[in-house]
Amino acid sequence: MWLADSGVSLLTDPLLTDRLIHLRRMAGPTPALPGAPDAVLLSHLHADHFHMPSLKAVPGEPLLVVPRGAAAFVARSLGRAYGDRCVELVPGEQTTIGPVTVRSVPAAHDGGRGPWSRLRSVAMGFVVEGAGRTWYAGDTGLFDGMSALGPLDLALIPVGGWGPTLGAHGHLDAADGAEALRRVKAAWAVPVHYGTFWPVGMARIRTHMFRDPGTEFERRAATAAPDARVRVLAQGETLTIEPAA
Repeated sequence: MWLADSGVSLLTDPLLTDRLIHLRRMAGPTPALPGAPDAVLLSHLHADHFHMPSLKAVPGEPLLVVPRGAAAFVARSLGRAYGDRCVELVPGEQTTIGPVTVRSVPAAHDGGRGPWSRLRSVAMGFVVEGAGRTWYAGDTGLFDGMSALGPLDLALIPVGGWGPTLGAHGHLDAADGAEALRRVKAAWAVPVHYGTFWPVGMARIRTHMFRDPGTEFERRAATAAPDARVRVLAQGETLTIEPAA
């Protein structure tokens, strides 16, 4: 996701491909970035969030904001120049990018799965503070202390995933996403992390799992967080908001 605030452009967990292992892009075109971001925010090291070919495809030489301990892995995998651009954070730490502050916040998600699980890298989200306050959750389930992230101008809330065991691995579904929105008290919310990539062969069955989470989140949010405005974006669509004074 491309996030712009106060003249700073941030790219979150880029996946600029049409195929990833058993997943195939089923909605929207292959992403074309509008330019070179100032920084890439990488929430954790799972392959659908830390995709090395996509990082190589990002233009320019942006900072890479990564979980603590990941810089050495980035240098080994992508080259020393990429490792030198890493800024490592753990939840509670922050860095500045021009006039914008990027603060690492907790996520309830096992960041150590995958071929590099030996790193035991923590998963995290980000609160971006510039003209507005935006929460990008990465992958997470509900957790104690989530309410402390608010109030927010915008919450980018993951509400889906790749398969029927979603809830068992530290993810939000539409119902828990609406509860997250209630806790963080965001003025605006956009449901993310659903509908774009489907496992090969799943187009014939359980299609509701991939098509419906965004609208289901919107429906549930109307009850759980009636003061929030929810926008369900199509792939490639843009939302512009004016932060609260």
